[in-house]
Amino acid sequence: MKGVYKTKPRNAIIEFLKENADTRFTARDIWNAVKVDGEELDRSTIYRNIERLCREGKLVKYKETDVNATCYQYTEAHGSCHSHMHAQCSGCGKIFHLDNELVEEATSKIKSVYGIDIDYGKTIIVCQCKECKE
Repeated sequence: MKGVYKTKPRNAIIEFLKENADTRFTARDIWNAVKVDGEELDRSTIYRNIERLCREGKLVKYKETDVNATCYQYTEAHGSCHSHMHAQCSGCGKIFHLDNELVEEATSKIKSVYGIDIDYGKTIIVCQCKECKE
């Protein structure tokens, strides 16, 4: 992609995103976790890269009611996260991609009964995963 520089900070941010692809995170989480040559990244570097990754479709940006910050999810490995629903564990924060026939049938039924279209990029079903229930 023209105009994208592969800098150490960008590479460190992307590495963090890949390692945390199944959980939500905030810009502060990135700032707290990512170091380059033992140094913290400048917050503006983090925000600039986050916004660029959102434009590139590699991050989904959303606001949760229980978190007083904008949350993000890395989506490159899952394709477009605007084309399927998600569930998130209230215990561990893990995100599940609900891209199967059952969910498609349910959203089709919701549309026919209520006449509404679901915005998949902003829809999260809160759940409790198998590991957290045990």
